[in-house]
Amino acid sequence: MTSVMNKRTTKNAIVKWRVYSSLAVFLLVSVAIVSQLYRIQIVQGESYSIRAENQHIRPNTNVFDRGSIFFTNKNGDKINAATLKTGYTIAINPSSLRNPEDVFNNLNFYLDLDIESYLDMAGKVDDPYEEIATKVPYDVGQEIRKLEMRGVLPLRENWRFYPGGDLASHVVGFMSYMDNELSGRYGLEKQYNQILSKDNNNMFSNFFVEIFSSAKNVVERENDKSGSLITTINPEVQSFVQKEMIELNEKWDSKKTGAIVMNPQNGEIYSMALYPTFDLNSFGEVENASVYRNDLVENVYEMGSIVKPLTVAIGLDTKSITAQTTYNDKGSETMDGYTFYNYDKKARGVVDMQQVLNKSLNTGVSFIVQQVGNEKFGDYMKKLFKNKTEIDLPNESSSLIANLNSNRDIENATASFGQGIAMSPVSITRALASLGNGGKLVHPHLVKKIEYNLGFSKNIQQNDPVQIFEQETSEEITRMLVNVVDEALRGGEVALNNYSIAAKTGTAQIPSPDGGYYDDKFLHSFFGYFPAYDPQFIVFLYHIEPQGAEYASETLTEPFMDITKFLINHYDVEPDRDLTQIRDEQLE
Repeated sequence: MTSVMNKRTTKNAIVKWRVYSSLAVFLLVSVAIVSQLYRIQIVQGESYSIRAENQHIRPNTNVFDRGSIFFTNKNGDKINAATLKTGYTIAINPSSLRNPEDVFNNLNFYLDLDIESYLDMAGKVDDPYEEIATKVPYDVGQEIRKLEMRGVLPLRENWRFYPGGDLASHVVGFMSYMDNELSGRYGLEKQYNQILSKDNNNMFSNFFVEIFSSAKNVVERENDKSGSLITTINPEVQSFVQKEMIELNEKWDSKKTGAIVMNPQNGEIYSMALYPTFDLNSFGEVENASVYRNDLVENVYEMGSIVKPLTVAIGLDTKSITAQTTYNDKGSETMDGYTFYNYDKKARGVVDMQQVLNKSLNTGVSFIVQQVGNEKFGDYMKKLFKNKTEIDLPNESSSLIANLNSNRDIENATASFGQGIAMSPVSITRALASLGNGGKLVHPHLVKKIEYNLGFSKNIQQNDPVQIFEQETSEEITRMLVNVVDEALRGGEVALNNYSIAAKTGTAQIPSPDGGYYDDKFLHSFFGYFPAYDPQFIVFLYHIEPQGAEYASETLTEPFMDITKFLINHYDVEPDRDLTQIRDEQLE
């Protein structure tokens, strides 16, 4: 009897297990069906709707769809940088037009049409499709649609739209056709093209195949990995910096002007601006396509004296010098048969390393290289510049630092003051940021988050920073650069009483394609970070061949200070000192 009861109990358990298993499978399938229905009806619903509306007219045409690009303001709010605009393309079927002239008169009430062009297209009776207007506003297209004119085809369309116009145009980039393929060609549009793209070719694929695809396959499908980009660009900062670049360019008639504003602690870029620039919504109207290139990333320059603080930091880090170390400045040095001079060719006698920075002495930084040694100096510079920054923009250029491999003293000496080696603005900005952030090379970047179309998001993890200088070196070179601003830059008149700023100017001769350097063509550069001892911002500025001024201190001091004051006010930066009190204490 007991045996029979046990068998019944076992049988009942098996039945219950089968029932529960069946219910579980049913529930899983139901969840899969609901998830797929949500994706198709909600996530892709608009695309299906538009596709169905135009299917009877252009049966094999997909509706353009693409992820957005967003700026981020200081409060973390998203602002559209690149989005989709919905409207209409108005086409005609010439073979169906009964009275082309009447159709023209009706359409011209809403559209600015050229009669000759229209009649030429209307006369192609063997062609069933001719576009007469594109990017027609949605409400206008709706009105034309209501006319229900035979042979007139109002087709709902999406197209790429950039609300900011020229705002951060070199960062955002744009889309264009190449070999009949519409794709991102510049900036973030190109760098993240695969993520931004939404492939609708399989929009009408077998519904049940989609439903019963495994979760792994659904997640791994590239179509499901598409999404939108959240960038670090602050549109208010970008707008202010761009205005400064325009004013700077107009004042000094420069060939090119550029700026980078970055967080030196984590590499987030708040602004990247170039002038000349262009409107992303009408990029085809530029006179020269070279304006599309982002020279802050894609070009390299000999940067001149803003390299000197790096040389001083190398001397400090190797314990080869201190700020109090002195040398005899003779105004010039001759090495390997070549003679170089201080910018003014003047000798100053015995001076210390602080004065090397304050007076921007070429002979002083070449003295530091002699104390460090060519090989060790070259090793530090290669750590700073050999590798690309890996910024998330296309076509980053490598630094040109082959001169650091030379056994001759002259190449290392000229490298110490930023001649004979060349790097991109983003690369020098990263290197200079290491002076204020504790000696680390951070990863400059523009995209901090991706919001995927399936409803989840991913914060972009950056590579760990690389330690170049010791913390003590960072603190000491910062103190020295603060002294440059407080005492030397414009005689200390631009120093801010409540904020410490570490900064340095640079003036570099521009190389001649025939060899040597031009005597009358210069690149001016300027960098600074603040608050100096715990910096939140580093600002880099440069312009090429300014007219009417020889030195960067003449042309770039005002725009740097304007941007600095704007950032302090915009981000409500806390004061970090009282310079008046400091100077009073020094006098006592």
